[in-house]
Amino acid sequence: MSRGFPAFDTSLALAKRIHGNACARLAVGTRLAIAGLKAIGIKDPKGKDQGSIMVFVEIDRCVSDAVMAVTGCRPGKRTMRIVDYGKVAATFFNLRTGRAVRVSIKDRSHDEPVAISPEASRLKPFMGLSDMQLFDMREVSVVLPPEDMPGRLLGVAVCERCGEIIMDMRDVHRAGRKLCKPCAEGTSYYTEKQDAQANAGIAEGRGRHRQA
Repeated sequence: MSRGFPAFDTSLALAKRIHGNACARLAVGTRLAIAGLKAIGIKDPKGKDQGSIMVFVEIDRCVSDAVMAVTGCRPGKRTMRIVDYGKVAATFFNLRTGRAVRVSIKDRSHDEPVAISPEASRLKPFMGLSDMQLFDMREVSVVLPPEDMPGRLLGVAVCERCGEIIMDMRDVHRAGRKLCKPCAEGTSYYTEKQDAQANAGIAEGRGRHRQA
């Protein structure tokens, strides 16, 4: 069913439901997403154009929830990627045509810093600006290998060191062995706790949960 492009107020209300509250950055993110979709020729993101969009968001704050609400893109669908540069910016990629446009908020440090301040009271001066006044929009090139595209799962492997499953060709080959990236690189976002008593407590808790 074709839904067409929702109005800004409707999109912002949906973003608020997803995000949990309204703020200036959420509103700016909503406008950024609408501008980005229009720039790549998407008219019906949750209808006939669904599946033709991929978006790369450069911040993991309010803006990302707004972009998700407007575009319908989701990390779990592999149509939304967070590339956290700490910037109020996103690149919108039309998978059907190959057109990609990066939209970023202009430096308006001489005005009220809407990109920094979340207060909704600071929003009004910016909502009166046109997209061209509020955003920089540049056509860019995005090249995605098959394993990074949305769609079916591409390959499953097992790490020969830790024994965990690796999906979508994320395994790394080292000296003839298939390894996950943490095992291959020796680094991860977490470190293992060496406290045997703490790990035993986790195992005990799991056992009680299964018995319940």
